[in-house]
Amino acid sequence: MSILDLQNVSKTYQSGSRKLTVLDQVTFSIQPGETIAIVGPSGSGKTTLLGLCAGLDSSSTGSVVLNGEALENLNEDQRAAVRSRDVGFIFQNFQLLSTLTALENVMVPLELKKRTNAKEKAMELLDKVGLKDRATHYPTQLSGGEQQRVSIARAFANAPKILFADEPTGNLDTETGTMIENLIFDLNKEQGTTLVLVTHDLELAAKTQRIVHIKGGKIQEDTHA
Repeated sequence: MSILDLQNVSKTYQSGSRKLTVLDQVTFSIQPGETIAIVGPSGSGKTTLLGLCAGLDSSSTGSVVLNGEALENLNEDQRAAVRSRDVGFIFQNFQLLSTLTALENVMVPLELKKRTNAKEKAMELLDKVGLKDRATHYPTQLSGGEQQRVSIARAFANAPKILFADEPTGNLDTETGTMIENLIFDLNKEQGTTLVLVTHDLELAAKTQRIVHIKGGKIQEDTHA
């Protein structure tokens, strides 16, 4: 069974009297453990597509089935429950909570799931991303690369079934970006997670097993490595 299945998914926005189609009849499915990149120019609809796949937003028409749950049949609370159970996120701008330390940021998803060993598990993940000695630092005391490593540890904390990464190296220099890429792929392989990357970086996309090209809200090409 596929972990993610989209059938004829469209997303339109009403702008005054104009109807804006951001995604147009998108259909594809992803198998468990697959690594896939969604690439396309700015404004192609790729971030909107990621939001629909992850249940952050709902489609105008069509069906999105995430790990057996048809998202269009769920209300916002139910979608949030699916996200919390099955989904990990890595964003371009890190999205760490500034009032929490690195360790506490990683603990958040574990505490939401009422894991008894949250602190221990979070420390283990920080160690995996090479930040054990920075556990008590706040985001403002960390470099961009370090903040992204904290957000990677947080994304994997729940042992998600599927991980969505939106331009994960977009705000980082080349050297740091490469290290972050390797970290994501290594942890992903170790945990057997399904990885969906949204990027305009074709070199990064080439490291995945499959590339979906999107332009003007439509899939132009879907190629397997």
